[in-house]
Amino acid sequence: MTHDSASPIDGQGLPALEARLREDLAFLCWPGKDWVPPREGVSDVVIIGGGMCGMVAWMALKTGGIHNIRMLDRAPEGLEGPWLTYARMETLRSPKELTGPAFGHGALSFQAWYRAQFGTAQWEALYRIPRPMWMDYLQWYRRVLEIPVENGVSVDRVEPEGDLLRLHLSGAQEASILTRKLVFATGRDGTGQPNIPGFVETLDRRYWAHSADEIDFAALKGKRVAVVGVGASAVDNAAEALEHGAAEVRHLIRRKEMPTINKMMGIGSFGFTAGYASLPDEWRWRFMQYSFATQTPPPHGSTLRVSRHPNAHFHFGKAVDSTVERDGAVQVGFADGSSYEADFVILGTGFTIDPLSRTEFGEAAGDILLWQDVYAPPAEEPSRDLGRFPYLNADFTFREKVPGQAPWLANVYCFNYGASASLGKVSGDIPGISEGAAWMAREMAATLYAEDVETHWQAMVEYAKPELDGSEWEPSELGAEEKQEREGKVA
Repeated sequence: MTHDSASPIDGQGLPALEARLREDLAFLCWPGKDWVPPREGVSDVVIIGGGMCGMVAWMALKTGGIHNIRMLDRAPEGLEGPWLTYARMETLRSPKELTGPAFGHGALSFQAWYRAQFGTAQWEALYRIPRPMWMDYLQWYRRVLEIPVENGVSVDRVEPEGDLLRLHLSGAQEASILTRKLVFATGRDGTGQPNIPGFVETLDRRYWAHSADEIDFAALKGKRVAVVGVGASAVDNAAEALEHGAAEVRHLIRRKEMPTINKMMGIGSFGFTAGYASLPDEWRWRFMQYSFATQTPPPHGSTLRVSRHPNAHFHFGKAVDSTVERDGAVQVGFADGSSYEADFVILGTGFTIDPLSRTEFGEAAGDILLWQDVYAPPAEEPSRDLGRFPYLNADFTFREKVPGQAPWLANVYCFNYGASASLGKVSGDIPGISEGAAWMAREMAATLYAEDVETHWQAMVEYAKPELDGSEWEPSELGAEEKQEREGKVA
């Protein structure tokens, strides 16, 4: 894609872009009219997570006139999400042109942000978005929209209180707060946790780490490193170890062959985004199960980042069966009976999706309806992991497993990766995040309005501001003109 001429904001700096954005938003009467009846001491919405998902959710709600929102993130400012913590890829996988969280505003897109600073020529030369630069963009997004993220605040537990939700906090001035609606905009591990295989359960923690952990890569210099898996996080961590001087890095891969095709990318479209959630369970399961079974390959650049090192190795058909510490090293045993000795093991094993692991729900996590409770797949389409995804309502809210057991779950919105089995890729990945946010905001607005319908009705009845003051017309009697004409003729 090439541009024949530069945009007026190209290379003019962020102040020019920000002025354009403010004007665009003013033309659209942003933010929307505040229409939700206030409740003293109660937030209308609390969003957990101040990263990309949380911020675009906030943008969608504000656009729809829902203003009484609090956004909480346990991380310090600038470290929300994975981008500067456990994400270790050099560039994003997503094409640079994707609009992501721009929410229909060209001036709010990454492309506009980049071109305002560096111009068209550099934009054309850019292949993929550098990961730290994406975080720079998100920080600008937060600043230019004045999104009030409260950093260093964790939601430790959620429990119902009448028709409200009480959130118990740490790191905030209040020990707890009340809200009507709660949004989990918590990213990739939003309804789960890092996947820790059983074969490291008895291995001392100093010998292994998950790819989502903080890892001292400098300490791996001269070490033999085993990386379990070959997904994106596995290869990025392998590359970090190699670049920090590891003696060797060996990918231990259960599959017989390297996955090479990203199946979901091949069918991405507005039709899929809009239509997936309405499909029957068997079709939704089929799409997601096939994506899981074929596995998304590691990015091209990330894989080359590993393979360019002569001391990097990819071993296929090596399903790890056990790990045992022996004389200061780790003996890694495989299902085929062979073994390998490493100094350190990195688990590139991804995340589980399991609401039971989320401490915020407490014992009520067991009340959440899962796919495995609803759908029994055919034998040729098995997937234990997919069965643990929450089986959501069409508005992103959780369902209760037993009717009447936990009705308050209908006030909790799953706007993270956990929604993908039920609603598609609209609440965690860059391509569909704005569409998902608009969808959720519309559904939440409908619910809030219905809950306050009597108040809205009374407001309609009591509304008494006249548009006409009586000076705009003169009353007359029907037939009066004809009567005057007849009387005039007689006279």
